[in-house]
Amino acid sequence: MTPFAALFAAIDATTSTTAKVEAMRAYLASAPAADAAWAIYFLTGRRLTRLLSARAIGDWVSDATGVPGWLMQECYAVVGDGAEMAALVLDQMPVAPDAPLGLAAWLETRIQPLRGQPPERQRDAVLAWLRQLPRWERFTLLKLLTGELRVGVSQTLVVRAVAARAGLPVTTIAGRLAGAWTPTAAWFDALIGAEASADDLSRPYQFALASPLEPGRDTLEALQESLGSPSEWQVEWKWDGIRAQIVRRADTVALWSRGDEVLTDRFPEIRDAARTLPPGTVLDGEILAWHDDAPLPFAALQQRIARQQQIARVAKSVPVAFVAYDLLEQEGVDLRDRPLADRRQRLESLLRDVAAHPMAPAPVPDGRLPFDPPESGPVTQVLRASAQVAAGADTWETAAAARTQARRYGVEGLMLKRLASPYVGGRRRGDWWKWKIEPFTIDAVLIYAQPGSGKRASLLTDYTFGLWDGDELVPVAKAYSGLTNDEIAEMDRWIRRHTVERFGPVRHVEPVHVMELGFEAIARSTRHRSGVAVRFPRILRLRPDKRAADADTVATLRAMIRDQRAPAG
Repeated sequence: MTPFAALFAAIDATTSTTAKVEAMRAYLASAPAADAAWAIYFLTGRRLTRLLSARAIGDWVSDATGVPGWLMQECYAVVGDGAEMAALVLDQMPVAPDAPLGLAAWLETRIQPLRGQPPERQRDAVLAWLRQLPRWERFTLLKLLTGELRVGVSQTLVVRAVAARAGLPVTTIAGRLAGAWTPTAAWFDALIGAEASADDLSRPYQFALASPLEPGRDTLEALQESLGSPSEWQVEWKWDGIRAQIVRRADTVALWSRGDEVLTDRFPEIRDAARTLPPGTVLDGEILAWHDDAPLPFAALQQRIARQQQIARVAKSVPVAFVAYDLLEQEGVDLRDRPLADRRQRLESLLRDVAAHPMAPAPVPDGRLPFDPPESGPVTQVLRASAQVAAGADTWETAAAARTQARRYGVEGLMLKRLASPYVGGRRRGDWWKWKIEPFTIDAVLIYAQPGSGKRASLLTDYTFGLWDGDELVPVAKAYSGLTNDEIAEMDRWIRRHTVERFGPVRHVEPVHVMELGFEAIARSTRHRSGVAVRFPRILRLRPDKRAADADTVATLRAMIRDQRAPAG
């Protein structure tokens, strides 16, 4: 535990990516294989399911130290983190060191067996452990127990550190770290081993990510200035689905989400269609709910995401398609270093060959929507090539005009990809950009507020907004981002002075403040009192020029459901 806690502290103490990579490399070089495996588990963002609640630990620490509960609550309001607050309070408890244990031993012989034990036994064990550890190790232990351990490094930095430790290419390590795996000594040895393992057959590649075009950079003049000639770019639709990779190697078919979740059995129609791909094929693309040659809203796809059972029945009402926009591997050859133009040409050729498979009928032209290939059949209805708005266009006006039509086609905007670009895992600025459509906007009234988390735990920053339904303000969205630090501080002071009622941490405030909210999509919902649910709401700006009576209505919001998918003219 001590070396891992020291690594955790070293990463927390620096903003230098080089220093973080070196700290991880040094740890992995000296740690036993089992400890290194668990360290990578946490460094890559994985977490244990919560064993104990922060409240229970806070109560135990209060009893053990004699610090009253009300003072613990006040400390939490200042610190903003339960584990850190408890570790600081425990400074008054003397340390009685015991024989040191490695990270794997802590997890496998102490922490995990704690699950399911009676509360009294859990309490005695945790307090005994805390008496053996200094502050930073106490903090690390508490984070592990509450399932809240987050280490401040990106997947890309972890990959670099492991690759440096193993003396292997970054791409090899990135592929081996993708997907599901169990942290064991044998797994770590295979991770850094020179020989490929059988598990590598089903592994996806690290996903390449796009950067958003910031406001001001999306004008025609700015596009020409920053991106150059449009003839160097491929313009695609930006789909609103689940980013995924199809891996078809030997007899293996696997469908992976960007979050390293195996979706193969969740979408059996994609799995079955993928079997028609030649072995040694990896496709990058998007899972979409799809019907009548058009994508359905993300809300439809959510019905499939949440379904673990009776998948076949739900599949009939919510069919899906895999829209591929990149070919990463062909005939077992890694294509990621080749230019996008070449990969795209290969992708389209591959899918034409799949369409000619005995399972699939000949393509049937259908020009209702600008999605290609507009084909029908058991395979081609499921495996599609992502529609290109333009590849090597003459003007940016073509792309801008297509973007104005995006919402009515059920897409989020455009992707701009440099035709000469390789496929690079992670977010590398310059080659892939996302140019999203302007958000829906409403003017809503602040009606509830509660404290944030982490550094904002002492401030009221999480807001609930309402719209008018007759003479009543009905909650429609929660948002906590978009205001400056000065605006947050001013709102916090105002909320505390104008609280009408309190429900635990939630404050009902006077309906005075109007704010403009933005969101990406809207759908009907039986779970919300307003009857609608908005996607990705955030605060765009304060509206001091408007009174609460001037805010929008629920009827206005419902009308947007019709507007977001108006038929193309």
